[in-house]
Amino acid sequence: MSSAQQTMVMSVPLSPYAAALLRRMTDPDREPEPAAERPPVDLSRVGDREFGVLLVAARGLSRPENGVPHPGWVVRWAVEQALRERQPRFTPESCAALLAVQAERAGTEPYSASPTLATGALLRCDGPWPEPARRSAGIIARGVLGYGRVSEPYAVAALAGLAGGLTRPVLSKLFAWSLHSFARDEFDLLVKLGVTAQLLVAEVCPSRSYLSPPQLPDAWQQLAAIGEYASFARRALEAAYARVAAIQAGELPYAADKAFGRDEVEVLGRAARIALLRDEPWLPELLRPLLLGVAVAPTGANTLPSQALLYELARAVGDFPTAAALAALVAARGAVRHKGVPKQLDRMLKRIERGLAERPDAVLRLPDLGFDIDGGCVVPVGDHRAVLTAAEDVLLRWRRADGTLSATVPAPVRRDHPDRLKELRARVKQAKDQLTALARTLEAGFPAASAQPYRQWREGLASNGLGWQVARRLIWEFPDASGRWRAGLPDGGWRAGEPDEAGELFRDVAGGPLPPPGPEAPIRLWHPIRAGVDEVRGWRDLLTERRLRQPLRQAFREVYLLTPAEDQTGDHSLRFAAHVVHYRQLYALLKGRGWTTSMLGPWDGGDSAEAWRVLAGGAWRVGLHHDYLGEEGVECAGTGRVWFERMREGAWRPSVLTEVPVELFSEAMRDVDLFVAVASIAADPFWTDGRTQYVDYWRAENSRELTSTARVRREALARILPRTKIADRCELTDRYLVVRGDLRTYKIHLGSANILMEPDGSYLCIVPARRKAPGDIFLPFEEDRLGLILSKAFLLADDARITDRSILAQLHPRR
Repeated sequence: MSSAQQTMVMSVPLSPYAAALLRRMTDPDREPEPAAERPPVDLSRVGDREFGVLLVAARGLSRPENGVPHPGWVVRWAVEQALRERQPRFTPESCAALLAVQAERAGTEPYSASPTLATGALLRCDGPWPEPARRSAGIIARGVLGYGRVSEPYAVAALAGLAGGLTRPVLSKLFAWSLHSFARDEFDLLVKLGVTAQLLVAEVCPSRSYLSPPQLPDAWQQLAAIGEYASFARRALEAAYARVAAIQAGELPYAADKAFGRDEVEVLGRAARIALLRDEPWLPELLRPLLLGVAVAPTGANTLPSQALLYELARAVGDFPTAAALAALVAARGAVRHKGVPKQLDRMLKRIERGLAERPDAVLRLPDLGFDIDGGCVVPVGDHRAVLTAAEDVLLRWRRADGTLSATVPAPVRRDHPDRLKELRARVKQAKDQLTALARTLEAGFPAASAQPYRQWREGLASNGLGWQVARRLIWEFPDASGRWRAGLPDGGWRAGEPDEAGELFRDVAGGPLPPPGPEAPIRLWHPIRAGVDEVRGWRDLLTERRLRQPLRQAFREVYLLTPAEDQTGDHSLRFAAHVVHYRQLYALLKGRGWTTSMLGPWDGGDSAEAWRVLAGGAWRVGLHHDYLGEEGVECAGTGRVWFERMREGAWRPSVLTEVPVELFSEAMRDVDLFVAVASIAADPFWTDGRTQYVDYWRAENSRELTSTARVRREALARILPRTKIADRCELTDRYLVVRGDLRTYKIHLGSANILMEPDGSYLCIVPARRKAPGDIFLPFEEDRLGLILSKAFLLADDARITDRSILAQLHPRR
């Protein structure tokens, strides 16, 4: 052990277990241990400062010589693996020791010096940086610069700054490409601001080495607190918009994806995060046109000025989401013409919605687009009046002289006010985006059972014209005077954010008034998992009777309760195991719902994988095992167990299912049910065409007991069918919608929507050309398969009039 390491150990009192791990790495006379006798390394028993000491020893441990590993190599491997999830702390002595070890590496192995590990240690140091640390920082910077390839330039710049050597020649070596305007301006500012700002920028940079701890939780907050850097963020974003506007106006030449250099994209991403975190009031009016400007080419081409900046700004919004930023990104997604970009943005939007749902204060800050509490907005245009109305959708109509409304734009408006017309249409689009984004965000808050003070709910969501159009169609719950949570639908008589004459803001499922909660009382979205069967049925009946379609699936939401089998397995569920699914479809669904996983395939190690989704603000995560089944030229996968883990003491720990909050468990299992229902080969009407693999599974699934999703679908059909003209030809059984036609009787499975014909049980294949319910049938929620089942039922109830030859050939097979 070096003298620096000895001083470090003396400065940090170690527990007996941490001291034993340190001896395994630093005792030169320790004999190698047989693999079977090596005690396991449990770093959860080690504190953050102790972990910092062990990290120094691990980095100072030499590589194996002659193929004989040092007995402490197992500990080193465990420490370096844990570093990716731990936040070590350092005393000045242990910080200096780590930088000394890294400086020694920089002299012999500059490619493994890891500058971000050094800058991270400086930021996590509990005291002033000792002089030896400054000298080591200079050695590391010079060693990496001499190596010739710098993958962490901001970290090297910070180390050079600490050593007093951050000069223009150093900067020119750090960046092989020429610094563009924003990056030059930022570096000039960082030189002026000093080492702390340089270290913070290195901490938040995406260019971090494998051997780096997770980003400091408050790194962005520390950077945002530097006023001069926040001012730079505004200047940079304004300059970026000016460039985009000049490209769109034809004042600058257009080249696809060339509007900004890669260093500029990184700087603008930092600027956007700072502005979003500070919730700058000037940002919404700037961010929307900037996003739209980089999303669409000024020509008719399906390209865009900067795909990289569009994605970087989306990632920034994902890190620090706001309602206005989400709506702006949704607008950009709708405007983009490039075929591949929407899929990427959709995945990012899901993450943003989940993140925003965990910031109730941000959810309720909605932009004012001029809509009153009734969802109306009247705008004079010359001698005419444009009337915008928001409810389930946003419409633009024009008031005639007789007071009626027309969707046709008056000729004088087209002729004399084209810019005003364009502005109104843009406002309609923006309002639609806002409604969509708000509904998705509120839904994303279900797993954490997010609540906010009633005062904020009224002042933010309920007093905003667009927000009220969403809130009034949802069921909310809050505690009454006795502390019991009560559910109610906002009273439609409430106007202008004030109670009506009777003082009734909410009505319960029976229509009775509920006293409004106190200003600081919590209010949250009602979830059927917390309600009894009769209450859920009552809300579903009420919404159907009132023909009130909710902006998100709430009353008709599926619930997943713990089963006796899951209670027996304890820490995992096999409810959705052993299903055969189309793998590419499963992979897309996983990514679209915010799960992370590696791609499976017929290569070494690609036969199985685990998918994860983090929930409740990082407190929980759910896992799904799946295996690769590449058979008969079709990529399939088999589903496995589902389990839950909880973040404890800086690491994910398995949890028994009974400890998982019921809302979180239900929402996670709802995701897995969706994956199976949509991607299962049982829902593929063409699977049995020429295939023999998994046919038994395909047939069994079409007669299996209904899942929660299919049971909700059955309940909806029970309310819809009696109001249709084919009611007398339909019957709902446990698993099928039975439709009596003139030619045959048909059984439509309520899960897969596949059809069996009686009396022989033969399969009827109908290509799903349309999925919407026919006519003006009211659907209490939007779902493709519900509409598909109804469209098939209407077709088959009148089977005598079917003209499609492929269907007729199955109805009248040749004998």
